[in-house]
Amino acid sequence: MFRLVQMEDMQLNTLNDRTNAEAAPKGRQREQWSRKAEFILATAGGIIGLGNIWRFPYLCYKNGGGVFFIPYLLFFCTFGVPLFFLETSLGQYTRQGGIRCWRAICPLFEGVGYGSQLVLFYLAFYYVIILAWAFRYLFASFSSELPWASCLNSWNTGTENRFLPILIHCPHLTFLFVHFANKDTCSEYRPNHTLQEFENGTSSVVEYWERRILGLSSGIEHVGNVRWELALCLLLAWLLCVLCIWNGVKTTGKVVYFTATFPYVMLLVLLVRGLTLPGAKEGIKFYLYPDVSRLSDPMVWLDASSQILFSHGITLGILTTLSSYNKSTNNCYRDCIYLCLLNGSTSLVAGFAVFSVLGFMAKEHGVDISMVAESGPGLAFIAYPRAVALMPFPQLWAICFFSMIISLGIDSAFVNVEALITNIVDTYPSIFENKRRRKLLLLAIGVANFLGGLLMVTEGGLYVFQLFDYYSCNGMTLLFFAILESVCIGWIYGADRLYDNVKDMIGYRPWPLMKYCWKYLAPVICTCTLVFALVRYTPLKFNNTYEYPWWGSAIGGFLSLSTPVTVLLRMLYAVSVTPGNLRQRLKILCTPAKELLPASRNALNQEEDFQTFLHAG
Repeated sequence: MFRLVQMEDMQLNTLNDRTNAEAAPKGRQREQWSRKAEFILATAGGIIGLGNIWRFPYLCYKNGGGVFFIPYLLFFCTFGVPLFFLETSLGQYTRQGGIRCWRAICPLFEGVGYGSQLVLFYLAFYYVIILAWAFRYLFASFSSELPWASCLNSWNTGTENRFLPILIHCPHLTFLFVHFANKDTCSEYRPNHTLQEFENGTSSVVEYWERRILGLSSGIEHVGNVRWELALCLLLAWLLCVLCIWNGVKTTGKVVYFTATFPYVMLLVLLVRGLTLPGAKEGIKFYLYPDVSRLSDPMVWLDASSQILFSHGITLGILTTLSSYNKSTNNCYRDCIYLCLLNGSTSLVAGFAVFSVLGFMAKEHGVDISMVAESGPGLAFIAYPRAVALMPFPQLWAICFFSMIISLGIDSAFVNVEALITNIVDTYPSIFENKRRRKLLLLAIGVANFLGGLLMVTEGGLYVFQLFDYYSCNGMTLLFFAILESVCIGWIYGADRLYDNVKDMIGYRPWPLMKYCWKYLAPVICTCTLVFALVRYTPLKFNNTYEYPWWGSAIGGFLSLSTPVTVLLRMLYAVSVTPGNLRQRLKILCTPAKELLPASRNALNQEEDFQTFLHAG
């Protein structure tokens, strides 16, 4: 028995020596943020993005208005903030990115890092397409007349059957524009005018989006030609992303002073403008009016949990990477609280800005707000442009809105790419530690993503975009990673041990609720939500009408399963190459690197209990 224990200790020391050598390459000094504000702004820019503007407000009204805050706040406290703090403290303590930090903490779970980086790669690949759309709309906003406000364009339908507009004077209206049209005829949106939409007709805003911008085909089977105007906008977006992180955190830390603050200036401008519009009060009522009966619907709770994961950037390795550039004494606990509160507050304020404008548009058209409320790209490229066309000085408000969308998106995009680059450099330091090679890697990723992204700016590109958006970075994948992270830290590495690590960094132990969330609440809640999401899963449909062919669904299934399978394969590989029997292998793979071993007696006791459990097995 003594000889067996001696052999295990020798194997454990060998693995620790190898892990230590890999975790801290000689002669390589990790960069740091010049100021604490750079970390705060970079993290805020990375997690606060388009989802705060176009997803949270829609989910709020869809799921019972103010009642939605109950499950949202519950999940915010039980696994949103705790997992945010877990990843941030882990990166700062290990001073490694989203892959190597797991190798140092628990080699068995190194696959979590690889899987999360694959998700991040998918996200970086298709996220920039949104910026291309936004740039195209921004450039169009500088025209003398907004092109989506009129039906007198070459791309509009029914031009061959449309009479010229007739001007009619009415006692209570300034003007009434009527277009005599037949089936599939465009209808215009005009400020201070009523809207006459005929059955089977389409709006000028929708036609501009589908026919002018996208040239939308009938399905993913018909990819069609590249929309070269969008391709040039995509090139511009990738150029900006590459330039913003060209010199690593030194460049990123300076750029975020603008990219992370400018969206708030634009959001404030649009909020003030929205609140002063007629109908804004009704829009805000619709946004917040509580419907208590909705709490009995499980989908409300599923939407709340997925929004927490999406909006906080959890499980993607972004938080770990950004915090790895912090000074070891930085108060990451306080930073996490402030950043999470800022994120939630931004979502709430964005809801006021969006629904005040939607209330105005509903009043102008004399319809219910539910008829004009949209989510996702439908809000940014259909609903809001439609509302802007009804305002005085529409070009000004269109420029403000799309400038905000671009600054929000570009911030998240280059932070995603920076995290991806950092993790590749950390994993292969002997190859990419040279700054010149790092820049070549950045260029290669930018060029490859641009060339691959051309597929999404074709006439069938929107169908491909939705495949990636629905399958590659969905809530089920993020929930799976959240479960693994909480189990690894809460039960294998040890919640008390990480608390002692945090105390070494900031000088005190955080509120005990965090570690109980890691051990109990987060894994239980995420597991229940994941099971429910699997039960309620439905295949993707475009606009709830178009069904993807079998091979399209197969591609989606591959995107969805590729990340969890990566984690499991990496675990099996680690077990297979580690010497000893199964019990010895698990002991070795669940032991952290030497420099991470705790000094406190409580954490040592927890380690001894875990090793006793392994020996008893």
